[in-house]
Amino acid sequence: MKDPGLGQVLSERNGSAPALESAKQFITENFEKFLVAIILAAARGGTYFIREPSVVLNFYYLPVLIASYFLGRRTGILAAAFSILSVILFCAILFPDRFFPDRSPLLVAAQIFSWGGFLILASAAVGTLYELNERKFQDLRNAYVGILEILSKYLESTDRYTKGHSVRVAELAMETAIALDLHRSEVENIRVAGLLHDIGKIEVSGEVLRKAAELNEEEREIMDEHAAKGARILASVGNVLKEVVPIVLAHHQNFMGTAGQSSNPQSNLPLGSRIVAVADAFDAMTSDRPYRKGMPPWQAMEEIMKNAGKQFDGAVVEAFRRVMEKRFEKI
Repeated sequence: MKDPGLGQVLSERNGSAPALESAKQFITENFEKFLVAIILAAARGGTYFIREPSVVLNFYYLPVLIASYFLGRRTGILAAAFSILSVILFCAILFPDRFFPDRSPLLVAAQIFSWGGFLILASAAVGTLYELNERKFQDLRNAYVGILEILSKYLESTDRYTKGHSVRVAELAMETAIALDLHRSEVENIRVAGLLHDIGKIEVSGEVLRKAAELNEEEREIMDEHAAKGARILASVGNVLKEVVPIVLAHHQNFMGTAGQSSNPQSNLPLGSRIVAVADAFDAMTSDRPYRKGMPPWQAMEEIMKNAGKQFDGAVVEAFRRVMEKRFEKI
């Protein structure tokens, strides 16, 4: 199972796509920081062209308030401190005659001190409001996740064959996301998606869920709809779980080969859904079912690796392989 050359082959096959996606994700996640840096640079550059000190000083409010509103109090105060230091350096030390002509150093210091104080207070106030709002949003999100997780666990408790499935998938998906060096927020979204990926089965008949034989075509179609039903349930709570919805919606498209699969399915499916698909498939293969015994973990791992680049994203499989190797080493 531990083919030393497999990781290299998979990395070469999928190296460019993950790198491009990682760069895109990095830019998206840090867009506000880039925006603040650009505006700060523009404000600093403007000191060479604008001689009116009130215009220069007031322009710095823009990046500071943006930093506080989108990135929190700490970042806002840091942006304010950087702005104050920039003004002191360029306006008061390097070019005092240009910005503060015929003014005493004491008057200049008083003007910068009063402006800097208001700048820090504004950043602290806006940043505090942002953090309070973010905390309330996170509490609301956790409440929704907790309620839906309880429903999911209740659903699994009625069938001994699927008991604990969602928790195991969430753990495997989270560890795989960490192995892929994804951002902390993305890892959390994938963990939540793993917990809730089967929530749509609440709307599926219990007879179908607990059938002791393999499903027929009609029953299989009903089961295939659980991803769309789950996404609809999660979407009904508004923006609280909006990042989780597309992961749940698409988590079976590669594995089950449902509608929407293109010749290159990896290009149009969220990365989170590709991760959950691998974790879900592994746990399904290693779990007992009424009509079959579960595979040994090593055999299920070989099956997943055999389908890398076909049913599963090769880069995700490589990360999953590393996760499972660490787990096997602890056994």
